[in-house]
Amino acid sequence: MTWTSNTTAILLLLAAGLVGRSHYIAGGAALLLLLHLTKLEGLFPIIERRGLDFGLLFLVLAVLTPFATGKVEIRELTFSLKSLPGLMAIIGGALATHLNGRGIELLKTEPEVMAGLIIGNIIGVLFLRGVPVGPLAAGGIAALLIELLRRVGARY
Repeated sequence: MTWTSNTTAILLLLAAGLVGRSHYIAGGAALLLLLHLTKLEGLFPIIERRGLDFGLLFLVLAVLTPFATGKVEIRELTFSLKSLPGLMAIIGGALATHLNGRGIELLKTEPEVMAGLIIGNIIGVLFLRGVPVGPLAAGGIAALLIELLRRVGARY
């Protein structure tokens, strides 16, 4: 194995994931390190290009499975349309998916923000007792904050 700055970066991400108790960051970094150590870096462009799509597919499958298994029934759907908490959940879901879409765009256009998102994720877990939800939600909030800064004329 050749020691490169990429190896150091992956090890730092692995350490950050472990310190921040983010199993996804630690697991992702460990898998990338394994691919690097086994000389399978040729898979990196495929993962970079299609990984987000596959990840989102599996996320949607996990969310929709309760409908397929009957754990969520028409009664729950009706409740969502007739109650204030249900309507707030619908609005929250719509806003969250919109922000997640903005997060995807931010990560595509400015991938260098990923390091900041990971650091923020770790800070949130360690000091704010948060739950690591991933780069899309954090990226969406970051995209919103960047847009607000642009609108007030701040330069970054």
